[in-house]
Amino acid sequence: MSDVSLSKIENMIYVIRGQKVMLDSDLADLYEVETKQLNRQVRRNILRFPEDFMFQLTQDEFREIQKIKCTIDQYGGQRKSPYAFTENGVAMLSSVLNSDKAVLINISIIRIFTKLRSFLILEKGLSERMNKLESGTNKIFKLVFERLDAIENTVDSKLPSSKKKIGLKEE
Repeated sequence: MSDVSLSKIENMIYVIRGQKVMLDSDLADLYEVETKQLNRQVRRNILRFPEDFMFQLTQDEFREIQKIKCTIDQYGGQRKSPYAFTENGVAMLSSVLNSDKAVLINISIIRIFTKLRSFLILEKGLSERMNKLESGTNKIFKLVFERLDAIENTVDSKLPSSKKKIGLKEE
């Protein structure tokens, strides 16, 4: 890829409404076009962008993103909330932005989305294995303690009831 690092792209991916998305301004920055130009191309091809490909942020969501980014100046004069593009929406952008740069950037972004998805699958698998291990360990400890209690009760019942005290005699 050109001069754009993968970590820079990874830092531009947010989870909003339970989906991993990228904002129009970040994508425009990567494609080296103005945000309004990117959005104009999207509006001209709006049928390619259903809600599961792209949605507009609410004002509250936009404020949260501004807090995360800590660069409110970047959005200085913006009057509308930005658009958020899901993985499918980013892939669709390559069909409406016809530059070589857009194609190369899209390939990198899709690779990162794929990598994130595989990490989530791996994390889910590890989490399930840990839960099974914890459950099995809890069952074993419960069984051990029940048997120790049973042994203790058996030993106590076999001891003579007149136990001699150990220690100094009182006179």
